[in-house]
Amino acid sequence: MSHTNESAENYLETILILSKKLPVVRGVDISNELGFKKSSVSIAMKNLRQKQHITVTDAGYIYLTESGLEIAEMIYERHQFLSSWLMRLGVDEKIATEDACRIEHVISKESFEAIKKYVK
Repeated sequence: MSHTNESAENYLETILILSKKLPVVRGVDISNELGFKKSSVSIAMKNLRQKQHITVTDAGYIYLTESGLEIAEMIYERHQFLSSWLMRLGVDEKIATEDACRIEHVISKESFEAIKKYVK
């Protein structure tokens, strides 16, 4: 898996989350979800398309490719797991979610697997 930056990972995770809630995902949906300008989202989508993490139809519908889905699911799993683990440790939900969001991008696969094994 090629290395992606935190911003790209966040966009892929957002597309995954939106695709669970919406029939189709468009740039405007991502823009609304993240509170970013449409122009910023548009640039990010272009980059993700060049890296072949997403496809965009003529109608503007955004779909994750196999590699995009793999990254999005990895980040999403880390996010869910880390935020729920921190809340179980007594961390406030808002703080736990924010911290999980930061940790999920920098933690190595080895450390994450070790934490998961330890917690279970």
